[in-house]
Amino acid sequence: MFYNLLRLCLYPFIFLFLVFRPKKIKFVISRIFQSLKKLKKNEKYIWLHCSSVGEINLCDALIKGILLKKNERLLITIFTDTGYETAIKKYGNNEKIDILKFPLDDYFTIKRIVKLIKIKYLLIIETEIWPNLIKLASKRSKIILVNGRISNKSFPKYKKLKFILRGLLNKIDIFCMQTEEDRKRIIYLGANENRVFSIGNLKFDIEFENYSVDEKERAKKKLGVEGRKVIVAGSTREGEDEILLEVYKNLENSMLILVPRHLDRVNKIEELIKKERYSYKKLSEIEENGENKKVDVILVDKMGVLRKFYSIADVAFVGGTMVNIGGHSLIEPLFYGKTPIFGPYIQNVIEIAKEIQHLNLGYKVENIKEFISAVEKIEKTRVSKEMIDLFFHQNRNIVENIIKFMEE
Repeated sequence: MFYNLLRLCLYPFIFLFLVFRPKKIKFVISRIFQSLKKLKKNEKYIWLHCSSVGEINLCDALIKGILLKKNERLLITIFTDTGYETAIKKYGNNEKIDILKFPLDDYFTIKRIVKLIKIKYLLIIETEIWPNLIKLASKRSKIILVNGRISNKSFPKYKKLKFILRGLLNKIDIFCMQTEEDRKRIIYLGANENRVFSIGNLKFDIEFENYSVDEKERAKKKLGVEGRKVIVAGSTREGEDEILLEVYKNLENSMLILVPRHLDRVNKIEELIKKERYSYKKLSEIEENGENKKVDVILVDKMGVLRKFYSIADVAFVGGTMVNIGGHSLIEPLFYGKTPIFGPYIQNVIEIAKEIQHLNLGYKVENIKEFISAVEKIEKTRVSKEMIDLFFHQNRNIVENIIKFMEE
């Protein structure tokens, strides 16, 4: 009650604040006042809530598994605009799936949704704790937290709210956490330990694209590789591009492909490249003009292409690990048979990183010197396909376990 009273009191001030920010007010209005006409009245739904593009891509195998085994309608809600666009692109033509923008936990909009349709299950992806969503849905459906995780960064903040969280967590029926540490943390915050399970990371059930030899050769030709080693730096964050450009100075007969996590940093990275006086091209320019002439650096200014670059890489670096972000997907380069290099900040992927190191499938580096040494080791020794297959085999079938929880 206090939460919703506070929201009601703040709404006038928020809208006044947003009047002079058209993009932000459009963001809010498009969620709270969106049409619900696409929903089928009184039909049974499984509601799946995601935050952004990453979660939508993460849930691909889960969504397909639900449609195949449960054969019921699916409502997908997404917080971000890019996530919504991705969902529309992936599932917009599927007659069994309806897609909405998440209504910012607005009590009245969520109440309209839960009254309009019959929700069998609410699946919350990762740790999206929205009080109104959880409270209203719990009255009409079972709730399962999927791929739950509590990072080192967020855990202290959650601990301060423990007295509030306990009541909300008790309304969730099943917690499918990524790791044993995540399991212990959610129990500490108030979840019933009999409802909490450590089942692994949904990322292992993602269906990655396979690229033929011809496709990869055409990609190399288009990029102007010309026999050089391809160094791919994926999902880089602010502070990492400088490190990678410094590493590149020490590598012979190679080219660097920089793939920033967020495209709004492209101009800043471009300035860094110019400062180092490297020849470069942006990917959009190459695609517009056809095949590329030989340059030192390719700056990727387009989303959704990282996996193809990993598939042609000789060396793959995973971003968000040389600065205190916590790391992005270490699984993607491994799927394409590449040995991932990553930095010391791996709190978001800690269990996967430990297993990679245990099986000698990748290199954790602390500085530029160690980074260069790791590149040299990769040039001399390739990881075996058998070890990569073992790594993936040990961590599969996460989706099957989630669907089993829905059947019990």
